[in-house]
Amino acid sequence: MTDQINTTPRQSARIAPILFTMTIFLSAALLFFVQPLFTKITLPFVGGAPAVWTTAMLFFQTVLILGYVYAHLSTRYLPVMAQIALHLVLWAIALAFLPLSIEAGWQFDPASDVALQTLTLFALGVGMPFAVLSANAPLIQSWYAKSGGPSADDPYFLYGASNFGSLVALLAFPLAAEPLLGAQQIGIGWAGGFVILGGFLALSGLMARQGSVQAAPVAPVAGPSLRQYGWWLLLAFVPSSLMLAVTSKISTDLGSFPLVWVLPLSLYLLTFVLTFTNRPFLANRFLDLLFLISLAFFASIFGLRELAGVTLLLTMLLLAAFFFIAMKAHRTLYEARPDQGNLTLFYVTMSVGGALGGLFNSLLAPVVFADLQEGRLTIFVALLLLLAGARQVSVNTVSKAIVAAVIVLIPILTTSVFPGIFDDYFALAHVAVLGLVLYLMRGNRVQQFIVLVPLLALGFLLQPQAVAFKDRSFFGSHLVQDFDDLRVYKNGTTIHGAQRLNETGPDGRPAQLFYYHPDGPLAQVMTSPNGIAARSIGIVGLGVGAMACYAEPGQAWEFYEIDAMVDRVARDPALFTFLSTCTPDAPTHIGDARIVLEQQDDRAFDVLVIDAYSSDAVPVHLTTSEAIALYRDRTTETGVIVLHISNRYFDISRPLGRSAAALGMVAMVRNDPGDPDELTHSPSNVVIMGRSMDDLAGFTDPQRWELLTDDGGRVWTDDYANLLSILK
Repeated sequence: MTDQINTTPRQSARIAPILFTMTIFLSAALLFFVQPLFTKITLPFVGGAPAVWTTAMLFFQTVLILGYVYAHLSTRYLPVMAQIALHLVLWAIALAFLPLSIEAGWQFDPASDVALQTLTLFALGVGMPFAVLSANAPLIQSWYAKSGGPSADDPYFLYGASNFGSLVALLAFPLAAEPLLGAQQIGIGWAGGFVILGGFLALSGLMARQGSVQAAPVAPVAGPSLRQYGWWLLLAFVPSSLMLAVTSKISTDLGSFPLVWVLPLSLYLLTFVLTFTNRPFLANRFLDLLFLISLAFFASIFGLRELAGVTLLLTMLLLAAFFFIAMKAHRTLYEARPDQGNLTLFYVTMSVGGALGGLFNSLLAPVVFADLQEGRLTIFVALLLLLAGARQVSVNTVSKAIVAAVIVLIPILTTSVFPGIFDDYFALAHVAVLGLVLYLMRGNRVQQFIVLVPLLALGFLLQPQAVAFKDRSFFGSHLVQDFDDLRVYKNGTTIHGAQRLNETGPDGRPAQLFYYHPDGPLAQVMTSPNGIAARSIGIVGLGVGAMACYAEPGQAWEFYEIDAMVDRVARDPALFTFLSTCTPDAPTHIGDARIVLEQQDDRAFDVLVIDAYSSDAVPVHLTTSEAIALYRDRTTETGVIVLHISNRYFDISRPLGRSAAALGMVAMVRNDPGDPDELTHSPSNVVIMGRSMDDLAGFTDPQRWELLTDDGGRVWTDDYANLLSILK
């Protein structure tokens, strides 16, 4: 059997690190490529609801655990050749699922459970290939331990190569693959990589077989203790949960810009690359100092800044602090690794800890908490790392720590009384003072713990002022807050609508504000001669219902909203009165608008408004040519499509101009600068489309609107869309 690889033992030892590194790198790259790829493929079928993304991540994390469990059982109970044969058989079965696609004729059923349908779709479409890839990281390391290569008794360095492959794939998909290729082409390339991987797996397995034949028998090793399992779980949980908490915090305050998702996850993967090695990136004493400063920063931000939100400067510092906390946790995890005999058990436990972080943030926290509290809780868990190896507590130690805690709590008490003074510089000054106090306590982790815990705990007690409503759904946090006589509905720094509490328009209706101001482009469309004459109006994206008060007698209005909680807020007259005053009988269709409209083939609106581009995210599946064609099919022969595309980061008019030209439609755009002297008249960008220029003439003012032409770029479809190409 050893003749199958025609090398001497010395040659094999030299080749082994290269071969196994290439194999695990390719496997990890394919693993991270397939997640955004298949989710992109499914979006037109199941919609772009955040719950769909959450369910997709739940699927991938669950299958990852199952893959690690399979690798553990395989290496524990099967001889090497049986492991190789079984894994290659599973790889061959997975080839039947390529190229990745949705089964012909599959249709979403809005009456059935969305999560169950999504899980089933992922299981049937990508379950087998993903399961094979999920098992490779621990399996390949176990095989390397038997190969006789350098450091075969400590193969954990390969996990760094695995995460480097994941990092490369994570960045390559949005930066290289999506801008150049469609999903179908990417899928074909991915399938080719999966085929090539089979050859690498076979070669790696055979080299492991050769090494195991030459190696002396290994004595059985004792299993980890319950305490070790708990420690591994804790160390894996903290970075996973904190990554999601940071992502939620930043996206809430700054908007859902793609890098908000990519950067935290990239840093998370990079920490594995830098820590799972015998040559650490930072010496432990420097890492401990940076870890302590990062804890101070998080304690201050989640203790005080939670009320004020974070700016771009604090966002960068937040990411840096997360990076060093994750570095500390993963470095400690690496140092707590078992010998290679328990390698697969170690990775199973790691995967469970990471999945628990995802489950806590994605599924449990939105149900338990009305706002973003999971960040504080995760930092509190991270503080437990300070107590590892802490010395015995004394009365003197505790008393000094209490005095120091009172000192660092004074700024919180001050800003709760005078919240306006808490700007970026104040925040950084507080972090500096806190960091100095903790540094003076160096060597006494118990004191550091006592100082930080009250800071985090007090953050739970501080709440925004004048809150009329606060809750949370899977689609985000919801806050209705009063500022004098202005009631604002917002998510982070994104305002979804507002109403004057003691002011109405000349007709007795609530006055529209911000994007819906009477001088804005949306108002112009609805109050134009054709807008007044329209009989049927469809509004995708409800907000507070401000558009409803442009309704005219005899018009039939219908709303489409993905989040039932938004409909609940808008219809509560104790919060906002647009709907109850102006269109009390207008129905709201709950669900992803594209999916719902697809089912409503009996609808034909005179005006269909797409107002779903919120929080600076771009719902691509609502922007493609297939989506525009659907909107056109849901309008009358002279009907128009109105798209509100205000966005701080993307120029969405560019792909819309291409789609209009490709579909034989005409489009106009108005970029309204708003009124800098009037806070409640926001800048807004609106596009209107119709079958002919005559259809648009009665809605637009030539002095304010201009023709939207095709810029010559590639048309966006369900198969291809390039977000980076429309960055402002």
